[in-house]
Amino acid sequence: MKAFDIQPVCRDMEADIQQKIDNLNKPKGSLGRLEELAMQVCLVQQTLSPSVAHPCHLLLGGDHGIEREGVSISPREVTWQQMINFTRGGGGVNMFCRQHGFKLRIVDVGVDYDLTAVPGIIDRKIARGTRNFLFEPAMSEEEFDRAIGVGCELVDACLAEGCHVLSIGEMGIANTSPSSIWMSLFGGIPLEECIGAGAGLAAEGIRHKQDVLSRAVARFAEVYGKGCDDGAHGVDGQAHTVTTIRYFGGFEMVAAIGAMLRAAERHLLTLVDGFIMTACAIAAIRLYPAAQDYMLFAHQGDESGHKRMLDIVGAKPLLHLGLRLGEGTGALCAFPLVDSAVRMVNEMNNFQSAKITKYF
Repeated sequence: MKAFDIQPVCRDMEADIQQKIDNLNKPKGSLGRLEELAMQVCLVQQTLSPSVAHPCHLLLGGDHGIEREGVSISPREVTWQQMINFTRGGGGVNMFCRQHGFKLRIVDVGVDYDLTAVPGIIDRKIARGTRNFLFEPAMSEEEFDRAIGVGCELVDACLAEGCHVLSIGEMGIANTSPSSIWMSLFGGIPLEECIGAGAGLAAEGIRHKQDVLSRAVARFAEVYGKGCDDGAHGVDGQAHTVTTIRYFGGFEMVAAIGAMLRAAERHLLTLVDGFIMTACAIAAIRLYPAAQDYMLFAHQGDESGHKRMLDIVGAKPLLHLGLRLGEGTGALCAFPLVDSAVRMVNEMNNFQSAKITKYF
């Protein structure tokens, strides 16, 4: 895996930022989470005048070999059908991107269908879906590296266009399965507590999913050992984390990890979506803990275990709307709050210029 140079955000400006926020013509602390958001954006961008101009959304598509085991109520063809639907503007992600002014990039990283002739889809296909991790690693080391590179390339393209805030979504039937496994292995949580209904499995379907994933994790442990829930972040810990990611992950998920790490390296704020993207964020943080400074966790979704997943990294999500669509829609819904925080710090008057007595 390529090395990233990710440093914690520099906090030298923190006192100056706080002073500016406290001197806005409002009671101290009266805008609550918006003030915290403003602080984070200012620190990420290292400025007293932050910006959310030219926001970009990456929609990454990929299929999963584990889908062949019946762990999802949705068949795999829904992945490519939805990818085409997104190019026609008909998805939830399209609506929210239009509403909030995001440039949408639809990227085929590993869909099990030929989409090369479909206008509006960026072709970065690594393979037509991953292999079945019940029996073997989902991807090779070379495929893992390529997927990380796709995420880096996409972030660089957004930055070249002046992007100041990034959000990421996914389309990949059965991707709650690797997400649940990462949650268990990286968070030290029993696997059965990490598995939910996904796109709508009934009780029997959930039991089957638990059986399949438990057997996959047991096989992985036999070959590679456990060792992921010890909190290690050294060279050995990072190597085992990479092995865990590529054994279970999807191409779209690994590309998302690459994008998150590249965004952190380039000091770009990333809005983290729901269950799948939070799993990717946890994996990215396992590799480079400082990457979390550049992440804003947008919402607590309705998928079973998402709150516990957020607790793994101590995240405090902005929204709790019962969302579980994926595609990055929760991150997009949270964007207006980030925009409000930035407008607050940039546009509100202060006590002195407004000629208002500062009473604290």
